[in-house]
Amino acid sequence: MNAMSCLAGKKAAYFTLGCKLNFAETSAVGERLKEAGVSTAGEGERADICIVNTCSVTEVADAKCRQAIHRLVKHHPGALVVVTGCYAQLRPEVVADIEGVDLVLGAEQKGQILEYVAERMAMAEDERRARAHERHTVRTAEIRSFVPSCSCGERTRYFLKVQDGCDYYCTYCTIPFARGRSRNGSVSSLVEQAREVARKGGREIVLTGVNIGDFGKSTGETFLDLIRALDTVEGIERYRISSIEPNLLTDEVLRFCAQSRAFMPHFHIPLQSGSDEVLRLMHRRYDTDFFATKLQRVRELMPDAFIGVDVIVGTRGETDELFREALSFMDRMPVSQYHVFSYSERPGTMALKIPHMVSPEQKHERSQQVLRVSDAHTRAFYNKYIDTVRPVLLEHSRRHGIVSGFTDNYIRVETSSVPSQGGEKPIDNTIVEVRLTGWNEDGTALIGQIQGYE
Repeated sequence: MNAMSCLAGKKAAYFTLGCKLNFAETSAVGERLKEAGVSTAGEGERADICIVNTCSVTEVADAKCRQAIHRLVKHHPGALVVVTGCYAQLRPEVVADIEGVDLVLGAEQKGQILEYVAERMAMAEDERRARAHERHTVRTAEIRSFVPSCSCGERTRYFLKVQDGCDYYCTYCTIPFARGRSRNGSVSSLVEQAREVARKGGREIVLTGVNIGDFGKSTGETFLDLIRALDTVEGIERYRISSIEPNLLTDEVLRFCAQSRAFMPHFHIPLQSGSDEVLRLMHRRYDTDFFATKLQRVRELMPDAFIGVDVIVGTRGETDELFREALSFMDRMPVSQYHVFSYSERPGTMALKIPHMVSPEQKHERSQQVLRVSDAHTRAFYNKYIDTVRPVLLEHSRRHGIVSGFTDNYIRVETSSVPSQGGEKPIDNTIVEVRLTGWNEDGTALIGQIQGYE
């Protein structure tokens, strides 16, 4: 019997932790299983297959992965439990020893999940359990393949994976070990995936990857080549760049985005620290002067751009004085929002050799200080656009009578559904002009009035 035939009529449950890239990859796995006849288990239904895509960016992430696996094993007794992702790659022995786990797949095997699942489902359950500790993992040097994924899951926006892996080896980070060296799909293949999104009715695509500005090492192309080609795809009205290193956000890329048809005035740029000494300890490839100049250039070319910035607090070597220096720098920058992460010790990283450890209590207090700066910056950015009209891509909303979405420059907006004869007019996945009138009750979005919609 063909191994794939045993999948028809089965149900699968999915659990994803971590970054947008992980969610895009899980959704792509789900699409492949769906094509093989596997449906997604509904709430309260027992799954035959459980797929867990893990993260290992912090100790907390590791713990959440273990908890998620235990929970799925409990709720879906007898299911084939497959664990993949960064935690599975970095700590395969730990994952394989969790009761109920059948299969641990490393980064190189992630693209063959369907084949592994079909093979194991074709076995009798007792045989599967007997083979549970045959770990299908690889070491970083062996992670060579680029597994494409482009999906939206339950979202309006699609997430297109353009690159994977990283060659940077920052002292605090395990990503190069978990995902391997930098590699990418070809421009032509990614353009074709964008065209397929357009054929499905998608309007917005977010470009995802680990270090997307490093795009092209596999194919001899550049990130600028990619965005130029994607901008020509008819039907896609919006692209967003999920995260790009400041040293790879070139002036050519900025100038192209500023005049492009579809690339939005929205950037996510990791800073990690506003202290030059901490940046040096992290082995980052820029200093604060370079970062400030880059943000100034973004504002010159795209004054309305939303700029999100990642920072890490409490890294080894971050003294009280260096943190105060970093916080002062962050407060001065024309940033729309800071995404704050507390440093977490990662086995095998060079950061473990750096003296001066920051206590958990200090990390928490520093996080709160940065979040206060971030909240003030975000509120000021939103306030600038009250009483203006911006284009908004409307999305599904869980609240009756309310639709939400984002402006071109990534302001979250809530507005009422549009009444029409015979009921409410469906306007999800539609770009409309919206006048921004003020804040919603909980201060999480601006309220908008749709202009001229009939």
